[in-house]
Amino acid sequence: MTTTPRRAARIIALDEAGRVLLIRGHDRDDPSHRWWFTPGGGLEDTESPRQAAVREFREETGVVVTETELIGPVLRRHATFRFARTTLSQDEEFFAVRLDAVRARAAVTGSGRAWTAAEEELLDVIDWRAGAQLAGSPRERVYPAGLAELAAQVHAGWDGICRELWEN
Repeated sequence: MTTTPRRAARIIALDEAGRVLLIRGHDRDDPSHRWWFTPGGGLEDTESPRQAAVREFREETGVVVTETELIGPVLRRHATFRFARTTLSQDEEFFAVRLDAVRARAAVTGSGRAWTAAEEELLDVIDWRAGAQLAGSPRERVYPAGLAELAAQVHAGWDGICRELWEN
């Protein structure tokens, strides 16, 4: 089995109530396979993880955040997964950001998004999730694992520790 390596950066966006902004997507080769994940994506050329996180967040939500607003990284995730008939080995850095009510509303309206054609096809909805919704279900998993606990800890006040997570 050949794996395709990829570096990515993601943002755990928290609103004033501590809810987390997530995107639900699906695999075109298996539309019943759906999952929730944080905004973010692959690093381009010489981008730093912070630069990629800010760019991807703006593209996927239409909301501008700055590198100086980012907290962390709060998590480094190493994951191997199948998507579009390809096995990916992805190293991700997760940052957190707090959004005020105005930007929190804007993040789910779709105004200013710059989704690619593939994202238009594969991303179903962007929404604020909390509590048990962050645990997911057998039909709709939430990534990364342990997001509810991490989000609650960051919302209460980040302790400065970057967690490590390996998922297969």
